[in-house]
Amino acid sequence: MTTVPTHRLRPATEADLPFLLALRLATMAPHFERQGIAFGEELHRQRAEFRLDAASIIEIDGRPAGLLKVLRDGTAWTVEQMQVASDHQGAGLGAGLLRMVIAEARAAGASLHLSVLKRNPAARLYTRLGFRTRNESEHSYKMTLVDDAEPAIR
Repeated sequence: MTTVPTHRLRPATEADLPFLLALRLATMAPHFERQGIAFGEELHRQRAEFRLDAASIIEIDGRPAGLLKVLRDGTAWTVEQMQVASDHQGAGLGAGLLRMVIAEARAAGASLHLSVLKRNPAARLYTRLGFRTRNESEHSYKMTLVDDAEPAIR
């Protein structure tokens, strides 16, 4: 059984922007390219900067390893971005963080939403954790956590 690496979350600051841009380019650019979406570095930079106040840096052994950005707007929360550096993927870190956010949203009585690119393998994780597609665009699924959803087998 794989153990989830010990991590901590800390608020993101403007000093983290170079890391956030590099992380986004490494983790998201390939998904956009696979779907034929032109998303230049400037747009990636804007996404990294968007709502920095809601962003947390995931640290492992004191080093940045990812990003968790959750917009907690009243009773409608959105997982805006979650990116884990490739050398930390596959160890359950993303699933653990999502379970934490799900528990916090439930405790707050908030709904929880996210959007995922159609060709992003993370969509399977979201389905396993109880998110269901409520809407879709040409390139992405808009998902909502459904508490009474049957567990997905994948």
